[in-house]
Amino acid sequence: MPVGVLFALGSYALYSCSDAIVKSFSGHLTVFEIGFFSALFSLIPAMLSKPKGERWRDTYKLNHPWLLHVRAVTGVLSATMVVFAFTTIPLAEVYSIAFLAPVFVTIISVLVLKEHVPTQRWVLLMISFVGVLIVVRPGFRELHWGHLAAVGSAFFGSMTTTILRTVAPREKRVSVFGVPTSYLIIFNGLMMIPTFVMPTPQQLAFFVAMGILGGVGHLCFITSTRLSPASMVAPTQYSQILWAIVFGATFYHEFPDAIAYVGLAVVVVAGVLNVVPAEVRRRAVARFAILRGPAAAKAPAAANDQKPADTKKKAA
Repeated sequence: MPVGVLFALGSYALYSCSDAIVKSFSGHLTVFEIGFFSALFSLIPAMLSKPKGERWRDTYKLNHPWLLHVRAVTGVLSATMVVFAFTTIPLAEVYSIAFLAPVFVTIISVLVLKEHVPTQRWVLLMISFVGVLIVVRPGFRELHWGHLAAVGSAFFGSMTTTILRTVAPREKRVSVFGVPTSYLIIFNGLMMIPTFVMPTPQQLAFFVAMGILGGVGHLCFITSTRLSPASMVAPTQYSQILWAIVFGATFYHEFPDAIAYVGLAVVVVAGVLNVVPAEVRRRAVARFAILRGPAAAKAPAAANDQKPADTKKKAA
């Protein structure tokens, strides 16, 4: 499995831990206050992992200023919407809708980055989309604003990922991390002023943990986009559904129904297959064919046995 994909899996595991903490603030603090403290404490791992030769005062010395600022805006919109979704609907439903992001990323990576996406990957992405529909079941159950917010977060998150894939190799890491983080701190800091509530010591401890987990996850994700194409990194987001089921059941007593589990299984299987490199899939199919058809393996030998006979005929 590509190293970039491994970094992406690690980043989404850390994101899931952070997201589970976000849900604990539901009904106690506003979306903007949660976003502010999360972004603020995410600076801790960033400061400890700053690359040598880079300086924080050079954060805004950019090679692609417009792209980084657009990425910061889409990042703010995506983060705000997903926090709202986490605090209003079950974790598994947020993730299942958020899994539309790989579909958006793949489309944008083809149109903008001119990446080649094999037909098999398109088919698997469409199967994943069908799985999302099975989980959410629009038209068959009541939907909330949190569902719409999750869709918006997926769309803006896909734009953020695609832009990151474009600028990450050409910008300093302090810029790639610092610009969107500063946007999050300023935006949420201003928006939380009218309804600010002083967090309790326990809530502050949760904020520190959430910020560190999210910050390390962001750094891992930046690394993953430097090492692998966006269309390959994006499907690793499907791994979050496993964490959603575990955390939702353990901490919030959220248990999807049988139909939802079917949809989640479809999403996970298609997502995992999408991450597996094509060469590995081909080898697996070849081994399966050998196990199923031992007679087919003898066919080449029969053909080879025919060659000496042909040679004798020519000699005669």
